Amino acid sequence: MSTDPILGSFFGDDAFPVEWTSEAEKSQFWVYDDLHCPRPISPMYFDIGGWWLSCDHMFRRFGTPFASDWLAKNINGYVYTAAIPADPELDVSAQEYGARYAARVPMDGSYAERIGAYLNTVLPVYGLQFADWWRDRLVPEMKRNYAYLEERFSHEDELSLAEAAILLEDAIDIHDRHWKIHWMMNFAQLSATTGLEATAKKVKGDVDPTILARLQNSAADRNWDSIEALWKMKQEVVEDPELRRAFGEAPAPAIMAALEGSERGRTFLRERLEPYKDEYGWHAVWSHEVQYRTVVEDPTPVLDLIKGYVEQDYDYPSALEALRDDLDEAKRELLAGVEGEALAELSMAVEINEKMAPLTPDHHFYIDQGANAHLRAALLVVGRKLVALGVLEQPDDIAFLRYLEMRALVGDPHALDARAAVAEARRADAEALKIHPRDWVGTVTESKLNFPYWTLWGFPQKFERSAGPAADNGSTSIEGIAGSSGVVEGIAKVINTMSDFDQVQRGDVLVCQMTNPAWVVLFTKIAAVVTDTGGVASHPAVLAREFGMPAVVGTSVGTSRISSGDRLRVNGDSGVVEVLSHS
Repeated sequence: MSTDPILGSFFGDDAFPVEWTSEAEKSQFWVYDDLHCPRPISPMYFDIGGWWLSCDHMFRRFGTPFASDWLAKNINGYVYTAAIPADPELDVSAQEYGARYAARVPMDGSYAERIGAYLNTVLPVYGLQFADWWRDRLVPEMKRNYAYLEERFSHEDELSLAEAAILLEDAIDIHDRHWKIHWMMNFAQLSATTGLEATAKKVKGDVDPTILARLQNSAADRNWDSIEALWKMKQEVVEDPELRRAFGEAPAPAIMAALEGSERGRTFLRERLEPYKDEYGWHAVWSHEVQYRTVVEDPTPVLDLIKGYVEQDYDYPSALEALRDDLDEAKRELLAGVEGEALAELSMAVEINEKMAPLTPDHHFYIDQGANAHLRAALLVVGRKLVALGVLEQPDDIAFLRYLEMRALVGDPHALDARAAVAEARRADAEALKIHPRDWVGTVTESKLNFPYWTLWGFPQKFERSAGPAADNGSTSIEGIAGSSGVVEGIAKVINTMSDFDQVQRGDVLVCQMTNPAWVVLFTKIAAVVTDTGGVASHPAVLAREFGMPAVVGTSVGTSRISSGDRLRVNGDSGVVEVLSHS
């Protein structure tokens, strides 16, 4: 008889039906992946792009007693995932690359109780050494992989359809390899942060958690590199009257037209915008997808960002100095009153954590953004070949085919009615947008709810919260999770796409489903952030702490209960957002 008490269950209703393949599948705790994929998922991404496809590697490599696989399920067009316990008796169906298989579970019934010793032995080594591995071995490997793909992309006209398909397979292999690196980094960083917390508690007893949270920030990473590059372009615009006139236009296409209309403007595009796009443009507004255009394809949104920097006179050096000062102050506060061997021990834990902190934004740059953006680029090469053959109407239609449908078309362009398949998939995508997904489905037990990673999605707080996504009852307060301390009032701007970024003004409150590094530029001018998803270690919470602003994350209902123009009070200490007045 199971000793794991059931805390709740949901198997579907008329408003949110769920199709189950087995009782074993129903017994799992499935969480809506709004952390990565808050929008309806494209068929191609679900087949070949999912972060979950390499999770069994993570569980095997580290020897985790709490899970052995991570599966995804498409429910009403949205991605739900479940962490599969290391239970030999479980037989849960999963999908990869258009094929069905059983979730990987150990055959040895004593695996979970024995393997933890291995995890505890190797994890500190990862925490201690991984930052050096990342710098010296793994980042150079990823750069070489991307350079190979980009060189092939530059010669796509010379490729046959078959060669384009093989290039896509190379991109899939690179995507999967980079995500395996991601999981290595993830656990190594977990070791560094938990090591710091454990050492601080051992040496000082109770420690203010906000100090530890501040020490997860970074003042030297790819986010700040991107911001510096934008700031340098802003400085050039401010100092050049001709460029300043061009950036007085609106919206971005008008700025582009003005720049293209003069020699000075064309030089700026060639020498500043193009290099920025090539280095920092490998991302889309929702980076965990292949259906959205990247900045590499269309850099015009960058012009709006530069225009915003000009209008607010954003000062990158002072912003970075303020963050560095705060990091130094947090270290002083943590080390205060500690002496002798205890000081040496705590200082070492702080140093290891400090080396690992930049890897949060850096892994997003090289993996979450870069791997999926290059996968999309490879898909578009195949898509353009199929358009030339009259099979597809436009290249990005390929995102709305299944992986095996695309392969069938490579083998025989008349194998199926691709246009009809794309039209049906796009129709389903539009219908899914009308649905507000539930936070979770299936069966919640104590052990499943305590799976360490669920904190990134805002659990167990989301489960424990009394008001679900559909609850409204006229309340002017929205409960979420305290992501970054402070209290501010400001005007809400609900943002769903990169084309809406120009609506955000200095001092606004950003309200969105989720953020990723593509959204970093907005943090240079907003006063606070409110998200539907995420927990205290999620991207918007970490970034808000870096920029010293309040954040309330994991509200589930922020974007549906708040409208642009509403005046809000965001309390990053209590995790409550109050709507003071409606627009």
